Amino acid sequence: MFLHGFQKSMQQLRVPNRSPALRPPTRCTRPRLPAVKAQQSVEQQKPQQQQGLYAFDGEQPQEEDMRDCPVFVDRQGEFVRVMCADYGYRSGVGRMYHSADGSIPVSGFELAWDNFRAELASLRRSMRGDEYAGVSRRNPPQSLLGKALSALGGLAVQGFAALDRTLEGAKLLPKLEAAPESPDVIDPNTGEVNSECRKIRQKLQQLTLSNKAVAEREHTRERSGGKVETTWYIRLLYDAVCLMLDVVYNNRPLQRFWFLETVARMPYFSYISCIHLYETLGWWRAAAELRKIHFAEEWNELHHLQIMEALGGDCMWFDRFLAYHSAIAYYWVLVALYIFSPRLSYNFSELLEAHAVDTYSEFVSSNEVLLKSLEPPLVAAQYYRSPDLYMFDEFQTDIKSEKRTPKCDNLYDVFVNIRDDEAEHVKTMNACQDAEIMDEIVERREQTRRV
Repeated sequence: MFLHGFQKSMQQLRVPNRSPALRPPTRCTRPRLPAVKAQQSVEQQKPQQQQGLYAFDGEQPQEEDMRDCPVFVDRQGEFVRVMCADYGYRSGVGRMYHSADGSIPVSGFELAWDNFRAELASLRRSMRGDEYAGVSRRNPPQSLLGKALSALGGLAVQGFAALDRTLEGAKLLPKLEAAPESPDVIDPNTGEVNSECRKIRQKLQQLTLSNKAVAEREHTRERSGGKVETTWYIRLLYDAVCLMLDVVYNNRPLQRFWFLETVARMPYFSYISCIHLYETLGWWRAAAELRKIHFAEEWNELHHLQIMEALGGDCMWFDRFLAYHSAIAYYWVLVALYIFSPRLSYNFSELLEAHAVDTYSEFVSSNEVLLKSLEPPLVAAQYYRSPDLYMFDEFQTDIKSEKRTPKCDNLYDVFVNIRDDEAEHVKTMNACQDAEIMDEIVERREQTRRV
């Protein structure tokens, strides 16, 4: 009876997802561009022309641009070539600025079940295909302990793969299918991934990041007066986090950045939660303006996360498992810390944001030529070149200086923008530890917002 019920549940794993917004993730898809227009007066606006994936106003882009990659029109009416495909695990599934953007989710139970099926299949592929072997070859263990752990990990993967084949043979698990590719990136002549998509993937895999160089950059900053002062136990926790990142994501920069941006949203979400709770209980309502700043910071980190996903930073099952569970645990730790001492919570976030600035600075410095040869993802162009800059300006702390108008012509510009965003977060976290943020809020009320 139990076996029959289990087999029936496993059979449901074969049922395709009928919701277009929740279809199984693909590995490499071209984004379905929404209609994008530059701001114009009513008499200047012309009917928007569309050809395939390409949106444009007035003069048509070059034929080779239209054949190869999408074109984005920015707030100045200029054409921006964006990356030909979305390389993330959830390519086109619930991604911002795609066709399903803004759709209402179905029930949480249905979402959980759909996600379970997709992640189970991904877990099985990761074991059967041993995707961890590639990581090990790129980062061979140096110490005796590292070699022993690597060998044990390899045996564990082989054991799980053998178990999966056994369960599949007994029809307790459905037949494992290869990860789907979108038809948009398949060359009809060869049946393989088209050359443009393949070349971009190869370039992305060539990006590097040295843990030693990041540490040296951090030490240089601290020696030059940029050290973030903190307590010994906060510093100990920070060092433990950095050590984990160095070990797990050694020479895997995009995966490291995706993990960081997944977790980086949690501080602002936890601050908003606590402030909202205080407001609801009637304890404290003087922080409502601060809550708005934290929302803008979370909105900024969300776009960083979407950029890293579009570049393929979330493709490995293990990375997603680690990042999602770390983010949930981190959220509750920060909630407790904020209730105990907001200043300490802001101080810890300042440490992490300063580390992010050092990491992105080293990354753009060591990969400048390669990054400049790649177009920006659609989500980056939409965020940094959008007509609406209200949410972008809202998290900038130093409002006395000239407002930032970021470039976004290539992937190098994107990572420079992200680095500068993180530097703004450092300023805000520092200002929140004393009365300085109060002066900033007063000045904000007197400023004219950009739209």
